[in-house]
Amino acid sequence: MKKYLILYAVAVTALLVYGHGRYRRETRRLDQNQEALASGIEHYRTRLGQEAASVQALRLRCSEFERLRAADAAEIRRLGIKIRRLEAAAKTVAATSVSLRTPLRDTVVLRLRDTLVVRDTVRLFRWRDAWVTVKGSIGTDSVACRVESTDTLQQVVHRIPRRFLFIRWGTKALRQEIVSSNPHTRIVYSDFVKIER
Repeated sequence: MKKYLILYAVAVTALLVYGHGRYRRETRRLDQNQEALASGIEHYRTRLGQEAASVQALRLRCSEFERLRAADAAEIRRLGIKIRRLEAAAKTVAATSVSLRTPLRDTVVLRLRDTLVVRDTVRLFRWRDAWVTVKGSIGTDSVACRVESTDTLQQVVHRIPRRFLFIRWGTKALRQEIVSSNPHTRIVYSDFVKIER
């Protein structure tokens, strides 16, 4: 009888220790999620002068992701990916704004109006750099413009370790760093969701 009581006490103690550890991990995850939701996006420039942003990652379970990010979950399903196989989901919004000044030049264009050939003067403009191209024409009664912008967003997710004096251990938080190659682009919004098992 004494053996069974000792085994019972050991089993109950092991369950309590396991439950307490799981409770602490879940509490830490929820605290990090609250901190991630409360903190905004941090903008900075890299050493090369590129626009960059940093945002703390959310850590959600599959059921939480489906409930809280229903539109994202539906889009992922449309891609043919099962939510339970998802590791992480990221979304970044960038806006490009360019102020430019370029000279106009006159061009003569022949147009057909009611079977008559009419000469018309059109003013053309063009501006270009490595990331943005603007082309346009100004006619007598209309303006036509075409803007093309190219951008590459590099996204890196890394962990920030906990620190005590000089010792680093565990994971304090996950952060996503986004760098834009286009100097005219400003990163407006970004979020990163890590799916927990």
